[in-house]
Amino acid sequence: MHVVNNLPNAVQEDEHLWIPMSDGVHLAARVWRATSSDVSPVPAVLEYLPYRRRDLTSVRDSMHHPYIAGHGYACVRVDLRGTGDSEGVLTDEYLEREQLDAEEVLAWLAEQPWCNGKTSMMGLSWGGFAALQVAARQPPSLGAIVISSFTDDRYGDDFHYMGGCLLSDNLAEAGTMFSAGTCPPDPVTVGDDWRRMWHERLEATEPWVLEWLRHQRRDDYWRHASVSEDYSKVRCPVLASSGWADGYSNAVFRLLENLEAPRRGLIGPWSHRYPHMGSPGPAIGYLQEVVRWLDRWLKDRENGVDEGPSLWAWMQDSVLPSTAYTERPGRWVREDVWPSPSVEYRGYPLARYRIGRPGEEVHSESLTVRSPLTVGQFAGKWASYNAPPDLPYDQREEDGGSLVFDSDVLSEDVEILGAAEVELDVSVTEPVAMVAARLVDVAPDGSATRVTYGLLNLTHRDGHEHPEKLEPGEIYRVKVTMNGVAQAFPVGHRIRLSLSTSYWPLAWPPPKPALLTVHPENSRLLLPVRPHSEADEPHPEPFGEPEAAPEISTTRREKPEHSWTVYRDLVDTRSALEIVKDGGILHFDDIDLDVGRRAYEYYESVAGDFTSARGESTWTMRFARDGWRTRTETHTSLECTETEFRVYATLDAFENDERVFSRQWTETLPRDHL
Repeated sequence: MHVVNNLPNAVQEDEHLWIPMSDGVHLAARVWRATSSDVSPVPAVLEYLPYRRRDLTSVRDSMHHPYIAGHGYACVRVDLRGTGDSEGVLTDEYLEREQLDAEEVLAWLAEQPWCNGKTSMMGLSWGGFAALQVAARQPPSLGAIVISSFTDDRYGDDFHYMGGCLLSDNLAEAGTMFSAGTCPPDPVTVGDDWRRMWHERLEATEPWVLEWLRHQRRDDYWRHASVSEDYSKVRCPVLASSGWADGYSNAVFRLLENLEAPRRGLIGPWSHRYPHMGSPGPAIGYLQEVVRWLDRWLKDRENGVDEGPSLWAWMQDSVLPSTAYTERPGRWVREDVWPSPSVEYRGYPLARYRIGRPGEEVHSESLTVRSPLTVGQFAGKWASYNAPPDLPYDQREEDGGSLVFDSDVLSEDVEILGAAEVELDVSVTEPVAMVAARLVDVAPDGSATRVTYGLLNLTHRDGHEHPEKLEPGEIYRVKVTMNGVAQAFPVGHRIRLSLSTSYWPLAWPPPKPALLTVHPENSRLLLPVRPHSEADEPHPEPFGEPEAAPEISTTRREKPEHSWTVYRDLVDTRSALEIVKDGGILHFDDIDLDVGRRAYEYYESVAGDFTSARGESTWTMRFARDGWRTRTETHTSLECTETEFRVYATLDAFENDERVFSRQWTETLPRDHL
């Protein structure tokens, strides 16, 4: 990454400001702004997050907020209510109060003497969610948003439920926020009131997974703040990006298709990171694109960003399977509009363990599969963070417990862009069952790289609002939609479709193992084929090299530890996945603060016993400077019977190694068609 020291405008920083809310709560903010804004006010850009602006995101913030401010803006980083140094409590995601606060923050910014009354929002993940959700509320000052790794559908396309299946990331991310919502504010910022504020958070918090498990179907809880309910509410221009290794690539396509406001999409090979920090690479000059977008819509500069293609996508070349990549080979392709008239959905009929050619008439008897619980142990994370290595591994072992259909050896390259689908006629032996569909690139040597996948809880076959149990033996017509992707399948390879009846631990298994029967005669694979065109021939690189401002100074006190380990015990047939994400201890030199964070996940099951599935999420957070030391330990475990989910959780808080707070939870929730 190219570090830019000489920006067009000098930048000054206000390390801490209080922003008052209408109910008396004050939110903590950090501001970087062009020094010239004292006499020539500039537009303001808000990033609104629960992840602690003074430490946890401060390195990243120091790289992009001064950069944007140096191009003539005021960048403002605000801690959500109840996080970082902000007052109040945070008990759940995307609540009405959170969005009201954001509107009030924008109104406050627009009134500052250094702001010209125009505002924008930007963000990754939660910050991207927040920006899109607030845009739908149409605050008067908001002129544009820039969002990465987000969704417009909180139920169907987030880490909670996928195709009506419960994702294990529902537990893992609940553990993340259980920890984030119980960290103390910094006494240097809030003064002697820090202890009262901390205990207010500790007393108000419960494990977030409880609320998320109370809503196992798409109800009003999930419809709230899901922009997909009414795209017409978003009227400001939107620059949307994500990565193929992330869990959030699908929403970029939907915004391009459904928004009426000016919008542009950008999807690279990246995991859950900003594109200028993108990994796997290549990373791009994303901050330059952000500045151009803001310049066009907040400064009325005719710079052509509204005249380019609707979508830039990284067409990935074939690679051997690996749990991590430094770079993904490929090329940028462009689509002037989306959906693109150049993308053709081709139907490939299914035969006996074979994918037929388009238009081929095939005949095949029914095929069956009942997958072992170990199918899914090499699935990787729902959303890759690329540390520790969390991409899917070689699929051959997964395919051994699946129903597999292979194409003929390809005689010409096939490239796809969009969401592959599979239409199936199926019957099952249990009233609750699921199917996982994987699209796989099979090399001549047999190595198998997962390209994309999709899940469907078969009780949700007609929608997520009103699931219905299956009648064993009855044939149902279902469609499984896979995550969008851009992928090239080269000559000499095969395209594989793999179907399994479980995908643990990525998704929670059904109550009982089910035998799935596929009736291939009327089943088919649909691929969004994008023919290679002359427009794809060599053209100037569309994006510059990554640029950023210098990052703040930090000192490593303890080394990180990352591991991703699969265990199999052939005595008691127990299988497990253990994930350690230990950041060690990092010292933030500018505020003389040591921060340590350690996340631990563990998922296990016993062969054949679908009620043996259980998961754990444990977090330890440490903050210390001379004379002040705190630690929080949160633990959540999820177990099940055939009819219930059982949650066990603990929260312990320590000040100078003395436990000052402790609470336990035990709660049982009914399984709702899961």
